[in-house]
This record gives sequence, structure tokens and C-alpha cells, in this order.
Amino acid sequence: MLIRLIMRNLAPHKVPLTLIIVLQFLSTLGTLYLPTINADIIDDGVVKGNTALIFQLGGWMLAITAGQIVCAVGATYLSAHLAMKVGRQMRRDLFTRVESFSAQEVGVFGAPSLINRTTNDVQQVQMLTLMGFTMMVTAPIMCVGGIVLALKQDVPLSGLLVVILPVLILAIWLIVRKLVPLFRLVQKQLDRINAVLREQIMGISVIRAFVRRDFEMERFGQANGDLTWTQLRTGRLLALMFPTIFVVVNVTSVGVLWFGGQRIDSGAMQIGALTAYLSYIMQILMSVMMAMFMFMMIPRAAVCAERIQTVLDTDSSVADSPGALALRELDGALEFSDVGFTYPGAEAPVVSGLSFTAKPGTTTAVIGSTGSGKSTLLNLIPRLLDRSAGSISVGGHDSHTVTLETLRSAIGLVPQRAYLFSGTIAGNLRFGRPDATDEQLWRALEIAQAADFVRLMPAGLDAPVGQGGTNLSGGQRQRLCIARAVVSEPSIYLFDDSFSALDFTTDAKLRAALKPVTRHATVLVVAQRVNTIMHADHILVLDEGRLVGQGTHDELMAGCGTYQEIVTSQLTDDDGVRAV
Repeated sequence: MLIRLIMRNLAPHKVPLTLIIVLQFLSTLGTLYLPTINADIIDDGVVKGNTALIFQLGGWMLAITAGQIVCAVGATYLSAHLAMKVGRQMRRDLFTRVESFSAQEVGVFGAPSLINRTTNDVQQVQMLTLMGFTMMVTAPIMCVGGIVLALKQDVPLSGLLVVILPVLILAIWLIVRKLVPLFRLVQKQLDRINAVLREQIMGISVIRAFVRRDFEMERFGQANGDLTWTQLRTGRLLALMFPTIFVVVNVTSVGVLWFGGQRIDSGAMQIGALTAYLSYIMQILMSVMMAMFMFMMIPRAAVCAERIQTVLDTDSSVADSPGALALRELDGALEFSDVGFTYPGAEAPVVSGLSFTAKPGTTTAVIGSTGSGKSTLLNLIPRLLDRSAGSISVGGHDSHTVTLETLRSAIGLVPQRAYLFSGTIAGNLRFGRPDATDEQLWRALEIAQAADFVRLMPAGLDAPVGQGGTNLSGGQRQRLCIARAVVSEPSIYLFDDSFSALDFTTDAKLRAALKPVTRHATVLVVAQRVNTIMHADHILVLDEGRLVGQGTHDELMAGCGTYQEIVTSQLTDDDGVRAV
């Protein structure tokens, strides 16, 4: 999987990849040839007093070294450039894939894990790619070339390689074998620590309000301690690897000098040949060390590649159907026919048997107890979740027969949790309509009862907005989210409990201002407060995921027990409503 992921991202860069391999090949050949020239200088030049040969061979050494430097620098530069491109491509692919996920897939992976896969995991694979260009190309050439040239210098002395190389490879393989599960565990624990940290940062006010700082510190300490312990075990294994390698290298050097000295004494070998042979032995062992260094990186990168590929191989449960129509616009006619939704693996459906019609120019309210499926109903319309049963018709088309872009362009959603993006107020309002003018933005702000506080800001429309709108109050965020929906002028407005942070006066003004804007649109409002939906054209009453009543306020007061209970719990005779 690791090789497949890297090669897929390298495919568009065949020319620079080929050039890198050629430059690395030439650089390694220069490294291999230098000890042979040095041996000739010693044996044929120094020993025999041939000064001309010394200068001639020395000039060749300088020329080869200069060429080797140029090739090595060029290969390293191109390798770094290409590795960064590979990382960029992987991050882009991950972001594109995650952007297509529905809430269901995001819930399966978890936001902290997806962030970790896009940053840390990609970095590990990217680093392996970079080191692979510089080491994995050089190591095989140096190892094979070194063995050939060592045999050329002295065959009997090369018997040391038959003993040394298997011992070195076996020792390192045993260590690497234990590293793989530890690297996999490290990545999971990184996900865990990111999840805890993200949760604590987002819930810092709750932690302080309930004086749970010590408890949360202990929880973070547990996750941090687990990660530290695993990394210590990994570090011990890595620390064991390098002494093992150096012991083998030093023992080999001693063996070469010992047996080589005996062969020189017997006249079977020259001093220059021994010098070159020792260089080749070091080059062979260095190539093995480079390969082993790569093998240290490969297990962790392989785990990261597996996690990245899992995301890339996951298809969104919400996608365009084959042959889906890309229409210019949809009107707001909405019809649910026996619609149900069940989360994968759940024992019971969240909602079931939902059937109703909402027409343009009307307001449909949805009310029910907590957990009755109100938000789920709204999320099924723009296909943020995909229905498990039944059919949903929008503008006379089944929602599955039109593209997601067509469907969602016709809908203005104000979510239950008012969320704004970092940037400016104008940038957030233009989120659904980039070409909106300042006049249209101010008009939307007037309707949403947000113009007054925006005017008080020194920068007005260009006032900065923190990530998530953290520099604004809850009521200000809600009004800006409502204005964002108004700017896009959709055919269907979905308000998911979007007035909960507003006082009654602001709520009444906002609803009055919305009426002219939405007179040709279909409006669905999820609400907890009865007095905000009493005058809706149609009210849907949900209880445990089922539609237990629908009609006007008066009709439901006359014939729906669940609605009567909700009204009785919230309103009194002083509110002008007949309590039952």
C-alpha cells in the first residue's frame, strides 16, 4: 500500500524522477570509482615513483569529484522539490476526499484523526519519499558496485562479506520487525491525544465552570503518558540498532586489516589494493546502513500510508447518482413520502414514516422533544444525510435525481450550531453568493437584525471574525448565519433552532422582516419554543422519530395530545393560548 500510494503520486512527475535517478546513478559511480584510482596512485605511482601518473590520476580524481558534487547537489535539490510536490498532492487528495464526506463518514474517522492523517501521516510518507530518492537509489548501486569492485581487488578477502552481511541484515530485521506494531500504536495514540486536546480546548469554559481542571489534566496526562511510553519503547529499539551496526562495521574493519595485512606480507596483495578494498567494504556496509535506515522509516510510513489510503478509499455515503441532472435552479416545492433514516449499525431508525408536503410561500414548523429527530429531518433535505427509506422530492424532482450542487444551491441552511469562518463579516456573508454586492449584504444584515452591531464595529463589513466566530456573542453569530442564508436568496430556507439565542423582541422583528423575503420560498423552522411557531402555516409534531401530528396550531390543539403537552408545559392562559 505504501509503494502504491507513493507511485500514484509520482506518476505525473516521470521526467524529474528519471533525472533524479540518473544523477544519483552518476554520483554513486563516481564514489565507487575513486578508491580504484587511489589504489592505482599508491601502487603504480607512489611505490614506483611515477610522478606523471600521480598527477594524471589525481586530475581524474578532481574531475570525478567535481562531477560527483554537481550530480549530488542536483539530485538532492530535485528530490526535495519532488517530495514536497508529492506531499502537496496527498494533502490535496485527502482534503478533497474529506470534503465529500457526509457527517456519517466524519463521525466514523473522527475530526482529530482526519486532521492527523492530513498533517503528520502525510509528513511521514513525504519524508520517506525524500529519503528514498537520496538513499534507496544510491544504496543498491553502491552495494552491488562495491561487491564487484571488492572482488576485483581481492577475491579471497571478500569471504568476510559472506559472514558479515547476513549477520548485519538478520540483526536489523529482528529489530525492525518489532518496530512495526509500535509505530502503528504511536499513530493511534497521536489520534487519541489530538482528540483529547481538541475537546479540552473547545470545552475550556465548561471545564472551568465545573471546576474539572484537575480531572481533565489527569485525562490528558493518561493519553500523554501512553504515547510517551510507546515512544520510549520505540526509542530503545532504535537506540539498539545503531550500536549493532557500528559493532559490525568496526569488527569488519579490524578483520579486513588483519587478514589484508597477512596477504600483503605474503605478497598476494598490494598496499593500494588493501586501501581500496577497505574503502569498498565501508561503502558496502554504508549502503546496508542506508538501507536499514530506510527500513526504520518504512514501518512508520507504511502505517501512515495505510491510514491515508483508508481515507482515500472511503466513498461518501452521499454522492451524485449516475445520470443526476445539473439544473439551473429548483423551486421550493418539498414532499416527503414515508421517509426513514437509520445510522449504520443502529438498532432502531432515528426517524421513520415521515410524510408531508411543504409548498412555496408557506412556513412549516417542526417541533418535538429533544432527540425526536427534528435536526435529522432537516439534514435529509440537502442530503447532509441520505435517507434509508422512502423518497424526498424537491422542486418536483427526486432529490437523488439531481446533482448535489443543484440541490444544495436551492437551499439556505442556518444550522443549530451557528458557525462562522475566520476572515471578515463580508467574507462570511458571501459564502453562498460570492458576487453579492455590499448593498445586498447590508440588506441581509437589516433583515437579520444584525446591521446595528455591525455598524458599531470600526471596520464594518470588513470587521474580523475569529475561527468559529469566537469573538462574537451567540446571538450575533446566529443573526450573521441567518443573514448569510438570506444573501444567497434560496428557494428553501431551513432554520434549525436558529432563533434560540435571540430575545423575544429581536425574534419578533426578525420574523417580520423575513416574511417579505421568503414569500416565494419554502420555509422550514425547527423550534423549541411554541410561541415562535404558533402562526406557521403547517406544524409537524415529532415524537421518537415518528410524525404523530401535523396541521395548524388550532388543529393540533384540538387533536394532538403530544402537541397539547408541549404547549401546556410552555404557555399559560396569559399568553392567549387555551391550555388543555
